[in-house]
Amino acid sequence: MVHVGFTGGGNITETHIRAALAIPDVAVAGIYGSNFEKVSALCSRYGGAPHRSLQDLLKRRPLDLIIIGSPSGLHAEEGKAAARAGVHVLVEKPIDMSTKRADELIDIAANYGVKLGVIFQDRLKPDILRLRDWISSGRLGRPILVEASVKWYRPPEYYSNSRWRGTLALDGGGALINQGIHTVDLLRYLMGEIAEVTAVTRTSVHEIEAEDTCVATLEFVNGALGVLHATTAAYPGYPRAVEITGTEGTVRLEQDRIVRLDLRSAVPEAEASEPGDQNSSSNSPVVNDVRGHQRIIEDFLRCIRTGGSAVCSGEEGRRTLEVVERIYRAAQSRDHELCATKV
Repeated sequence: MVHVGFTGGGNITETHIRAALAIPDVAVAGIYGSNFEKVSALCSRYGGAPHRSLQDLLKRRPLDLIIIGSPSGLHAEEGKAAARAGVHVLVEKPIDMSTKRADELIDIAANYGVKLGVIFQDRLKPDILRLRDWISSGRLGRPILVEASVKWYRPPEYYSNSRWRGTLALDGGGALINQGIHTVDLLRYLMGEIAEVTAVTRTSVHEIEAEDTCVATLEFVNGALGVLHATTAAYPGYPRAVEITGTEGTVRLEQDRIVRLDLRSAVPEAEASEPGDQNSSSNSPVVNDVRGHQRIIEDFLRCIRTGGSAVCSGEEGRRTLEVVERIYRAAQSRDHELCATKV
């Protein structure tokens, strides 16, 4: 039996719990969050003991790993405390709000000999794995162009009813670091590292500190060019779409499922595949389909058993966060240049 602790107490924590309990021989050890009423309700529903402090949760035994679902600005802090207690750490994206904090968590996890992983569930979705194989095997030829569109919508209360969403102190930004980061990670996973970025950000609709809209251009190390749109202001919200063009053809993903494939050569044989992601991510943060999260947790348990590396290790999660930081810096630099020009 694997005993798992959870932090947060909100929607994503419940997602983590449901995904974990879908795996045989996994039990909830306990839950910690700032809202004790919510934490108690989750424990009543799924088992485990509610805790008023993280340290109390980390003292529980047996406790094999902790899954962190607190606000982004607390991820590294909670992860470091768990590592010092000898508990393996699986953290919701992003690994934290800054690479500096991420580096601290990575170093402490290594020093205390615990495994560290980041939840980017897209990495283990069947059609994404098929596409990654086609790209790496050369089926699409030399990559040329990538288009990624995250035109999602969140109503005003998504931000106004939260103490942390859209804030610089606990979210680290807005639509890019919270919603768009999944697609930044996906592009890295499929296409490799990103060499150069330019960007523009805007707070177009929502009354928040951070951006609700971002457009970035990307130049990949492999020579391909890309564009990323990420917003929570596109009513009523549209499924994420990613289109990749190489010298041998084009493939299009929608809702993490291959919906179109046009190649010069024969189309790869169709494989039996499960239905695509069933979540309404485009207009709701609620996760009904936890299969992606379940696969990530299963992979992390394998990592603990075998001593291997998670499909998204701390280092990998840090590299994706670094791209997000570079996009923000590029947007800020552009704004400063425009302001100087106007003066």
